[in-house]
Amino acid sequence: MPEFPDADTRHVLEPDCERCPALVESRNCISWGQGPLDADLVVVGEAPGAGNPDAERWRGGNYTGMAHTTRHSGRRVRDLAADLGHADAYFTNAVKCHPPENRDPTPDEREACAVHLETELAELEPAAVLATGKHATASLLSLADRRLDGFVSTVGDCVREGCPLDWPGFDAALVPALHPSYEDVWLSRLDLSRDEYVAGLRGALAAARRQD
Repeated sequence: MPEFPDADTRHVLEPDCERCPALVESRNCISWGQGPLDADLVVVGEAPGAGNPDAERWRGGNYTGMAHTTRHSGRRVRDLAADLGHADAYFTNAVKCHPPENRDPTPDEREACAVHLETELAELEPAAVLATGKHATASLLSLADRRLDGFVSTVGDCVREGCPLDWPGFDAALVPALHPSYEDVWLSRLDLSRDEYVAGLRGALAAARRQD
């Protein structure tokens, strides 16, 4: 089980951000990125879920103010990063606030929050970015004016070939990963064991080289 992160490592970019009125109304708090600012790997999800205010610690970013801190998905993402050799990764979301009724963020909300994600990537200069899920991958590709076509097959190709996605304008390697909530289902359909999946992601991440 991963250790619960230290709240002092939150990377607050715009306290009380009010760029998206519906998200301001819906959120309990902003779920900021968390982790070392010299991390080689940045892990990006879509947006924080509603969370569980009654959980002992892993209440979710909507209550902790830190990305990837739910009991199930958050811990599974952190476990995956550790299995990839990056327990000290930086964790964040493409959209920092919980959308009402757990709906997908709107295009306008993604665009408004993209400035925060771009700031994080510019400040951290990671060697690689791991996108967890279809929407996170699409949001990251959109920063380079690229579109996502066939997410699950894209992950399968990336894992089997050990190669990152084409991401022009960024020095980091962009590697798509399955959303933790659906990982078991899709691994079965891709005919991949988890060990094969992790090994393939490691290969894709290894293609990244920090630019001097």
